Parts: sequence; C-alpha cells; structure tokens
Amino acid sequence: MLKFTLAAIALAAASTCALPAFAQDAMMAAKCDDASMMKMQSDVDGMTDPAMKEKKEMASKEMMMAKEAMTANKMDECKMHMDNAMKSMGKM
Repeated sequence: MLKFTLAAIALAAASTCALPAFAQDAMMAAKCDDASMMKMQSDVDGMTDPAMKEKKEMASKEMMMAKEAMTANKMDECKMHMDNAMKSMGKM
C-alpha cells in the first residue's frame, strides 16, 4: 500500500512539473504557413500606438526574416523568427 501511494505521489508530481513546460513549448511553436503569416502580419500592422513604434519595427523585421526563411524552406528558422516577432509584440 505504501509503495502504491508513493508511486502515485511521484507520478502526480512528475505530471504537474511537466505541464507548464509543455504548455510553454506549445505556445512558443508558431506555425510557419501562409495563414499564420497573414494573421501575424495583420497583428503587426494593427499596432498603431506611437509608444509601440520600436516594438512594431522589431516585429516587422522578424516577420520579414520569417517570410524569407519560409521561401527558402527553412521552417525551423521561420518558426524562430515568428516566435521572436510574437515576443516583440508582447504576446509571449
């Protein structure tokens, strides 16, 4: 009985520790496809607050690099630049 209880506690602890990391990884993984690119670009274009000018410029540069990477079929690089664009916009 004690072994069963300890095993259950260990399993519960392991699953709760892994959950936030998994959720963060899923959030960080931007899709590198036309639909995601268009959505992200419209979000960047929608940044009209003058106080966000630097963030918008950084996000625009990252999106440009993501598009170039997608065209070159470098999907990992594309995802990285899209993640950076989201970070620049304050979405992560």
